[in-house]
Amino acid sequence: MKKQADKIRRIGLIGNPEKAACAAIIRQATRLIQRAGREVFTHDDAASLAREVDLLLVFGGDGTMLGVAREIAGSPTPMLGVNIGGLGFLTGVPSAELPRALKCVWNGAFQFESRALIEATGSGNGKKILASALNDIVVSRGAVSRLIALDVSVDGKLITRYRCDGLIISSPTGSTAYSLAAGGAVVVPTAEVFAMTPICPHALSNRSIILPLSSKICVKAISPLPATILSADGQLAGELDAGDEIIIRRSRRAIRLMQLADSSFFEALRHKLQWRGTYL
Repeated sequence: MKKQADKIRRIGLIGNPEKAACAAIIRQATRLIQRAGREVFTHDDAASLAREVDLLLVFGGDGTMLGVAREIAGSPTPMLGVNIGGLGFLTGVPSAELPRALKCVWNGAFQFESRALIEATGSGNGKKILASALNDIVVSRGAVSRLIALDVSVDGKLITRYRCDGLIISSPTGSTAYSLAAGGAVVVPTAEVFAMTPICPHALSNRSIILPLSSKICVKAISPLPATILSADGQLAGELDAGDEIIIRRSRRAIRLMQLADSSFFEALRHKLQWRGTYL
């Protein structure tokens, strides 16, 4: 990977302005990059910045990474997340370890992972819907505390009518986000699968289902009230009336994440989820 490391000369920096510690970490990164003989680029528009650089350093939490990922989806420019604050499964580098991480980059101690996005298409409330997500697409009830009904089919075959607070369709990358909190399985992020997890289902036998990432998932809203809403990575994408259908499938677009050679998804699980089992 040393040859690839030599090609990483232009580094783009993008951060979350709402995080107070972000500015100081970005200044530190600027000094370290320039000291290594590389160039620093900044831009308010992530897509434009991605076209100018060989690597994007993203400073913030997973929310910041998700936003940048949606903006640059389809770009060959890799991203490396620097975690400032919370849990951070996508931001693989703790801010305190930034100097060590950049040395790994300069030495070629990294690899790239392609992460698929997923998308929802259809119509809701008389309007066209097209939304993409790196983590998950969620169909859920609005503010009213009542169950909604959803008919769900996969590749044209009916699964069931869910009566629930909502339904999470997660990419493999997003399995450790909302899906995990709702009782879904942990999925290795390079696996070629969806995780479909009901939120507080009325039937206790309804459980998370693992589906091939090639599947076409159709979700039909049945309930006229309460309102049924669609969100992508936590961002509102539309409202669904009774009879509206949404198709969820793998997107043609993906992103590239840089993973440092000494990083491990399973180590991240042990550390971030505070697993306390015994192991050799």
